[in-house]
Amino acid sequence: MIVMFVNKQRKYNTEQIERFKSLCQTAMDEVVSRNFVDRSFKTKKTSLSATVSFVGTDYMKKTNQSFRGINSLTDVLSFPLLDMKDGKLIAPLAAPDILWHQDGVGEISLGDVLISLDKASEQANEIGQSLDREVSFLAVHAMLHLLGFDHIDAESEKRMIAEQKKIMEKLNISDFSDNDFEDKPIRDYAEHQIEHSGFAAIIGRPNVGKSTMLNKLSGMKLAIISHKPQTTRNNIRAIVNRDNTQIIFVDTPGIHNPKSELAKMMVESSSRASKDSDVVLLMVDGRFSHPAEVEREAIRQAEKHGKPLILVVNKTDIVTKESILPIIKNYSALNNFNAIVPVSAFTGDGLNVLLDEIEKLLPPGPRYFPEEEFTDQSERELAAEFIREQILHYTNEEIPHGTAVSIDKYEENVPGVDGSVPENEIVKIYASIICEKSTHKSILLGKSGQMIKRIGSAARVNIEKMTGCKVYLEIHVKVREDWKNRTAYLNDLGYRKGEH
Repeated sequence: MIVMFVNKQRKYNTEQIERFKSLCQTAMDEVVSRNFVDRSFKTKKTSLSATVSFVGTDYMKKTNQSFRGINSLTDVLSFPLLDMKDGKLIAPLAAPDILWHQDGVGEISLGDVLISLDKASEQANEIGQSLDREVSFLAVHAMLHLLGFDHIDAESEKRMIAEQKKIMEKLNISDFSDNDFEDKPIRDYAEHQIEHSGFAAIIGRPNVGKSTMLNKLSGMKLAIISHKPQTTRNNIRAIVNRDNTQIIFVDTPGIHNPKSELAKMMVESSSRASKDSDVVLLMVDGRFSHPAEVEREAIRQAEKHGKPLILVVNKTDIVTKESILPIIKNYSALNNFNAIVPVSAFTGDGLNVLLDEIEKLLPPGPRYFPEEEFTDQSERELAAEFIREQILHYTNEEIPHGTAVSIDKYEENVPGVDGSVPENEIVKIYASIICEKSTHKSILLGKSGQMIKRIGSAARVNIEKMTGCKVYLEIHVKVREDWKNRTAYLNDLGYRKGEH
């Protein structure tokens, strides 16, 4: 059994991850060795494979939402590739199901598995068993799903639980007991309630300081910053934990008049964030005292959805307190704001007051993310944004907003030439910059490739700060004409209608 592993959880050290890999490999080997597995698999000419990813709770929730339409955290998810029932193929294998290697051995992929190590640890503590046993159990459970076992009805569940029990007994891992199998295989425990919990959407026109404030609140760089408008394209979340409070801030694309399908998706994303949040923060520039139609419409949308609304007057570091008074007067005529808070997103002045005001408006609820997590963005997504930030910095005219960045490959624990993993981890990233015209490609590459080197070098500095290790970054430039208006390209780049 070939098991390929992907680690998306940096909070566990290399020794722990290697231990989890070994446990999963042993558990999955034991599952496929059972008599119920289709005999057509057990030949010298073919080998079975699966991919196991260790993920965080935020990633697991997003996957559940995307593929199952539920806003829930589960300990494990399986994505089978073959049509099977209780270890037997329902239909014969087709040619695309087998990948033939040069040595003449065929590889049959059973599918993908996601395991939340945080959830596994939580459950191990709750039921009084070792984390080793819980991880092994989840690997067994997931593997049975890949082989067509399920628990959609009482009889199917009975068969699956019986197989799990036999396999776990064979593995003989410490802290195992029969009671572990009395509940359903997937355990969905109620989240611990805290006093204040919820989402706060930050809305406003472009370049008002939303991303700067998000970065200051999170304590690290999550959203890219540029003087150019429409820098933020996706809703980026920062998680702020206080005593018995969790606030998830959502930085949204600036509200503007959209002129492409991409721009329309960005505006729709801001609107959805406002609708789905618990509190709306309308951020305005402290240098301008009169609300424009953009701000008026944002207020109307918040009122329409019945959301608490806080006016955040930014840039107090460059304006006088007296100049803010007309802003408060003019905006107060439009809405009876729950609070009006002057802040400096740049220096952080006033942000603690803002947190206090938000906390008052949030109801009791679950802690949506573990306390140690600070964003829902993956390192892969952040790496793409850091590259795009340098494009915004080094290029002008229409180039910055006619480009997108795709991470083609993100490799961790890259081995050296001798096959060993270096003591200081290396991350290897292959990225593509998508642009609209051949002339744009020439500008991005620059004379003798100097521009693309400059962009890559600057982006690598931020990526290395994020990952805490050395980064090898390779960037290519591709031309995709009118990509901002073509749904297929937008979907490939992660911009999808109805998502945020």
